[in-house]
Amino acid sequence: MQKSLRKIALVAGAATAAIGLTAGTASAVPSTVWTVTPSPANFTATNSGNIVLSVNGVPMTCTTSGASGTMQSATGNPATVANINAINFGASGSPCTSVLGNVVTVAVVPWTVVAVDYNAATGVTTGHVGNVDANVTVGACKFRVTGKASGTYTNSTGALAVNSVSGDLTVVSATNCGAAVPVGAKPTFKGTYLVKQTGTSVIPKIVGSNP
Repeated sequence: MQKSLRKIALVAGAATAAIGLTAGTASAVPSTVWTVTPSPANFTATNSGNIVLSVNGVPMTCTTSGASGTMQSATGNPATVANINAINFGASGSPCTSVLGNVVTVAVVPWTVVAVDYNAATGVTTGHVGNVDANVTVGACKFRVTGKASGTYTNSTGALAVNSVSGDLTVVSATNCGAAVPVGAKPTFKGTYLVKQTGTSVIPKIVGSNP
């Protein structure tokens, strides 16, 4: 009986070691070649639907937003495939709004578009908008948000869908905001932008592959 138990223990130990080796191999992230077409090139992006920054359960909604920057092929994982050199929220006659009053957001650029994973079957790249940094004013309340915003990019439509989760972004400073926007709050940033090569109707493509 004791010999049988020892054999079982040896087999279990070997299986555990094999599983550990397999898991370690599977979790390795390979370098990726990201082919952006056209590259290098300038792009513009316009919102499709509302853009919403929610802080402490309070939505701050923009019906108008746009961005511009440059895009380029890259190597690595993660890899920066675009730089957002300008982004605006709201416009004259169409301000961003909230229950606390109109919202003015000034982005500190550049932000980045970072690619992490690619699904060849759907043409969707998963990653995030990085280096996010923005100063927000709502009435007398002023606060700063930094971090990243998770999202996807779809080749067929040119849709950059930003769908951040709690923890991506953080309120790092706040003045005259009280409990409405405390330092350390974890806002979410959600919305979709349609991307095109500047001055054209060309939808850029991002394709990831392993070398």
